[in-house]
Amino acid sequence: MEKNWIIKEAGDNVVVKQLMNSLDVPQSLANLMVQRGITNFEEARSFFRPSLENLHDPFLMKDMNMAVDRISSAIYKNEKILIYGDYDVDGTTSVALLYAFLRNIYPNIDFYIPDRYKEGYGISSKGIDYAHETNCKLMITLDCGIKAVDKIKYASSLGLDVIICDHHLPGSTIPEARAVLDPKQEGCNYPFKDLSGCGVGFKLIQAYSKVNGIPFEELVQYLDLVAISIASDIVPLTGENRILAHFGLLQLNENPRMGIAKIIKDSEIRKKITIEDIVFKIGPRINAAGRMESGNKAVELMISEDGLLAAEMSREIGNCNRDRRSVDRNITTEALRMISTDPRHVNSRTTVLFNSGWHKGVIGIVASRLIETYYRPTVILTESNGFATGSARSVTGYDLYQAIEACSDLLESFGGHMYAAGLTMKKENVPAFIQRFEEVVSNTIMEEQLVPQILIDMELDFSDIDKNFYRILEQFQPFGPDNLAPVFMTRKVYDTGMGRIVGQSAEHLKLDLCSESTGTSSIPAIAFGQGNMLPVIREGHPIDICYSIEMNEFKGIRNLQLNIRDIRPSDATG
Repeated sequence: MEKNWIIKEAGDNVVVKQLMNSLDVPQSLANLMVQRGITNFEEARSFFRPSLENLHDPFLMKDMNMAVDRISSAIYKNEKILIYGDYDVDGTTSVALLYAFLRNIYPNIDFYIPDRYKEGYGISSKGIDYAHETNCKLMITLDCGIKAVDKIKYASSLGLDVIICDHHLPGSTIPEARAVLDPKQEGCNYPFKDLSGCGVGFKLIQAYSKVNGIPFEELVQYLDLVAISIASDIVPLTGENRILAHFGLLQLNENPRMGIAKIIKDSEIRKKITIEDIVFKIGPRINAAGRMESGNKAVELMISEDGLLAAEMSREIGNCNRDRRSVDRNITTEALRMISTDPRHVNSRTTVLFNSGWHKGVIGIVASRLIETYYRPTVILTESNGFATGSARSVTGYDLYQAIEACSDLLESFGGHMYAAGLTMKKENVPAFIQRFEEVVSNTIMEEQLVPQILIDMELDFSDIDKNFYRILEQFQPFGPDNLAPVFMTRKVYDTGMGRIVGQSAEHLKLDLCSESTGTSSIPAIAFGQGNMLPVIREGHPIDICYSIEMNEFKGIRNLQLNIRDIRPSDATG
């Protein structure tokens, strides 16, 4: 698939030079800092040396006082507390965090994860009934609840108090819960608006600890869970999230909780764990439990203090993940066939597919995979409880949530954000939704948004790349939304003749590249999924590449390597 290469505007030259001098770094790295909003020494120190002391006061969050008071009252009266969370990574880590924290100070607690297939997303009537039947007097919801107006009324009618901890955008009406913690709600003065659901849960235990004299040092052990939620929920890795992720990664690498340590071992991660490892290895395993069986298993694993039990549950979750991969591959193949054999699908600006037999647990993954081939807003639907229900994914720069909202009269429910959403409708409304969604997107999407983009930080000469350059570059981590791994572009490079195809399906390229500035010295490179470019490279003509820089370790030997995002003949880009 052809991609647009877009080079970012360089940082202000005066500011770049000031940073070069004050930090004693190359111009290229100073430019990266300015592009990320770092303009002086103090901002650089805050960015490169995160400190837990810079976390915001949790009581700046609206209703935090009421939430802490209600929990304290429940503990004082020995009331049973139910901790309720969604079945995805953010929800299950949130529940594990609050349950593990409260368990250390109060035994009369329970947790509940709704069944993805029988109950669906968010607070369910069945979950409220469970709380009532088990004599719970307080329910704390995590990563859900901000739109559950009717469900909170139902809970109140049963005498159940609810504290909502959420991070999603509220609707027009805030539920009448005992306390609502959501930095995105109107009237909340909390300075950082982009916490994960687990991040909101962490602020709650931080506030409770502050009031009850629990040292902050005792909370650091929970940051491994917060880091996993931040990475998996794709929230911006800036501000408070950067601090929480930084120290959470330290916890993951140095002293993870028992269940997470088992997941790391079973994931065969044998190097320093990064955000990328969470996104592609740890997170999918935790998610697989809720996708294929029950999110309860994920929580039980993350709160486990029994080594043998944790090892067994980690193996079970690994099996769920293998099943998930097999199912999503099969559904993706079937979905691609549906598109390619129907001209209406091929020529559309959207993809909307419905198959009542598809596995509900993987349709979000399938939607993301389809965008890799047909780059456009995508909705994948299956049948659940008599309704068509599904997941939607967007392309860079296009607000999917607004497009779905424009179809709201056809829907029973929907929720999400700019790039991902969930929705449910009557099955008979599917044809009308397909037509309406196509019309809305066609009228609002720009042509350039239908072509994948590679955003390039700057052009770089191979002669600038060495281990000292990488040492500083590495300190820009953790990488994620709003602080992505830098992408560089170098023009007119050559393969030394060692280029070859690698991979089980012969789809990747392994290259050794040189440029005029490096002479006979070469830099190893890997280009995933670009094996088709080998004939062009073997012709000996110069190529332009865009890439990130990483450290590759093989048999104990560490070498810099280019991870190539895209390749073009040099004459294609000028």
